[in-house]
Amino acid sequence: MSLYEHIFLARQDLTAQQVEALVEQYKGIIETNGGKITKIEPWGLKALAYRIRKSRKAHFTLLNIDAPPAALAEVERLQRLNEDVLRSMTIRVEELEEGQSVMLQKRDRDDRRDREGGGFERGGGRFDRGDRNDRGPRRDRSRDDFGAEGSEEN
Repeated sequence: MSLYEHIFLARQDLTAQQVEALVEQYKGIIETNGGKITKIEPWGLKALAYRIRKSRKAHFTLLNIDAPPAALAEVERLQRLNEDVLRSMTIRVEELEEGQSVMLQKRDRDDRRDREGGGFERGGGRFDRGDRNDRGPRRDRSRDDFGAEGSEEN
């Protein structure tokens, strides 16, 4: 049997339970054809780089599959017919990764950074820009360019 990493994108308006139901459907097809799914990773709802069928976001799911090529061909055929699946990609690999994928490791790292209060968005302050010099004192906005008070003429 061959080893595959299979990723599919489901529409953004589906619930997490509906995405899980899709995964269970594909898992059943692979198992009836003599294969097995070794790992299922729901990556969650993520923004897309460009619109796909009027969707800006999608539910990403990774499946590590150990199955004959015919089983995977059937899953891909059903995904092309299903309107809830926007895109899918299958890659044949020499060995399957153990543990979390890079995407889940990144999400864990981002969550940890958010909890610790770092980052510009969370009020962590401005980032150090060592490549820039100090700008000097700010110009007084109440004076015009000639140093006179106000900008009205007499």
